[in-house]
Amino acid sequence: MYRAQPTSRKYEEYAYVLDFNPRGKSTTVHGREGIIITAIGEDRLTLLEVLGIQNSTFEVGEKIYIGKDGRTKISSVLGKMDYEKISSSAQSELSNVIEKIVTENEVKFVKYLNNAQPLTPRIHALELIPGIGKTYMKTMLEEREKQKFESYLDLQDRVGFKDPIKHISERIMDEISGESRMNLFVKR
Repeated sequence: MYRAQPTSRKYEEYAYVLDFNPRGKSTTVHGREGIIITAIGEDRLTLLEVLGIQNSTFEVGEKIYIGKDGRTKISSVLGKMDYEKISSSAQSELSNVIEKIVTENEVKFVKYLNNAQPLTPRIHALELIPGIGKTYMKTMLEEREKQKFESYLDLQDRVGFKDPIKHISERIMDEISGESRMNLFVKR
């Protein structure tokens, strides 16, 4: 008899601050008050509500540790948030912070571009990234067959695809805001 293996939940280790309210009320956990932070997880790119430790200071765009052990500025991760529920200032900061994440995690995103596969016989995952049509996709697939891409610059030089950070960030924004039906990068 087949038994499903228990799935271990994957938690974010780090997040980036999008907005914070020093005297806020949680929208995800009833009755929680304090430094309420809206953040985006670095790995799974999920929007989170986080409770800061009293008297800690935060800055928009700051990378904070939210992992299980050894938190210094965060008391707890309260829950996931939907794009529509975050403040307008968090929404306006989101694209800049996503670009920062895509820039700082170049290895992860280049690895994705090196390993992306067809989703259906007609659509390749690469085509879902803004700016990559059939022509760029074909060239990317040919080039990565010869040798995997080593960086964004390597991709630009060999394929001619300009500003991959901007295009990947755009795709992530579409996924977070619910514009796209399928997620390549955002884990829910």
